Amino acid sequence: MANATETDADFTRVLGQWDVLAIAFGAMIGFGWIVLTGGFLEDAGTMGAALAFVLGGIVMGFVGLTYAELVAAMPQVGGEHQYVLRAIGSRAAFVCSWFLVLGYVSVVAFEAVALPQTMLFLFPDMLAIKLWTIAGYEVYLSWVAVGVVAAVVMTYINYRGVRPAAAFQTIAVLFLMAVGLALIFGSFVGGDTEQMQPLFTGGATGIIAVLVATPFLFVGFDVIPQSAEEINLPYRKIGIMLLISVAAAVSWYIMIMLTVGSSLPAATLAESELAVADGMAALWGSQTMGNLLVIGGIAGILTSWNGFLIGASRLTYAMATSGMLPRWFGKLHPRYRTPSNALIFIGGLSVLAPIFGRQMLVWLVDAGGVSLIIAFVMVAISFVMLRRREPDMERPFRTPGGVGTGITAIVLATGLGVLFLPGMPSALIWPYEWIIFGGWGLAGALLITRIPHVGPGPDSHDEMIRVAAKRGVPQDQPPPV
Repeated sequence: MANATETDADFTRVLGQWDVLAIAFGAMIGFGWIVLTGGFLEDAGTMGAALAFVLGGIVMGFVGLTYAELVAAMPQVGGEHQYVLRAIGSRAAFVCSWFLVLGYVSVVAFEAVALPQTMLFLFPDMLAIKLWTIAGYEVYLSWVAVGVVAAVVMTYINYRGVRPAAAFQTIAVLFLMAVGLALIFGSFVGGDTEQMQPLFTGGATGIIAVLVATPFLFVGFDVIPQSAEEINLPYRKIGIMLLISVAAAVSWYIMIMLTVGSSLPAATLAESELAVADGMAALWGSQTMGNLLVIGGIAGILTSWNGFLIGASRLTYAMATSGMLPRWFGKLHPRYRTPSNALIFIGGLSVLAPIFGRQMLVWLVDAGGVSLIIAFVMVAISFVMLRRREPDMERPFRTPGGVGTGITAIVLATGLGVLFLPGMPSALIWPYEWIIFGGWGLAGALLITRIPHVGPGPDSHDEMIRVAAKRGVPQDQPPPV
């Protein structure tokens, strides 16, 4: 069995089994469960919301199976970028990677907005110096400052190396898990099944309203492929850890819906700013426990933020080394062995997010969710094409069901994407979410004309590197403004 230590790479292979699980699980948990649960329970009811996460988990399970085989077969930085490049070609790889970057950046920006909003629960008097109003939400300088300072700190931790980032992730995930256990125990102590009524509300529309959020909430397992060249595990085990992280996240979200649903009446939870925190306080009869859960929510914000800084920077780096982005993004720090310029750029975007206020949370969930689905579908298509075109490719982890599993993943992920189209119950909000998604797509359409056509095949990545070198952009040249 091949080990990740057997290949030479510019990255440092230091991530062990727990590191991989902590990074992926922490990235998937994030903060959405804190701020969105009340709305989920109102839209679909306790069992309806739980069912939506079961359905979303099934979709992500099939998609995850395609990822597990591909990451074991091609443990290269950039993950999806490499799979689509080998299976379909350079321009399809650009489309997949471009929209995936939007999905990743949307999560990073989401956390930069979620953190000050969470701090507001703990410190309701923190608002000072009003700046402006966006979409009915008043933005204050003190609120913005919390998000900006945190963005700088998180970027700095990642800049200093993947090892410090992984150590930080481990501590935060352990605390988050302890808070989750307290919530479960609290549901046995102070929960009431009568509070879970109504079990279903809104019919299929209510379940769909929750289901469309699952791609955004479950994304994070694909951080493993992005950092594959930094993982020191047998290749087959990388795929297995990816699947374990998906199963753990699905279990977490279902647990949240059921425990919080048992804490307070649905109408009360729907009116709450942070329903899970109020639910925890009610279960234990203590506001201190509610505050503890908010601190756990902050840990979730930081784990997701940390994971997607890792993923977004590695993907941007891979696109740069393939000549799809300026080579400035493809610089590795000589000491820390991190994609330093890419991290500075992604971190800079997260610094900007808080200035748009709280409503940015909703816009980012939907616009980022569509982008992630596009990437999931393209990876599943790549899985099917490689199974058929390269049956003899070394696959340390072979997905059960083969092509059939891949086709199922394509159908299910596409079905999720359809729910965002105009006329559907969960269509993107005009104009804000369409501006984010459409503007990003238009920028990609302008850039793709500059991408050289390289066909699919096992040598496609090397060919892209040769073409990029031939075009010759100085390594230290900054990206165009």
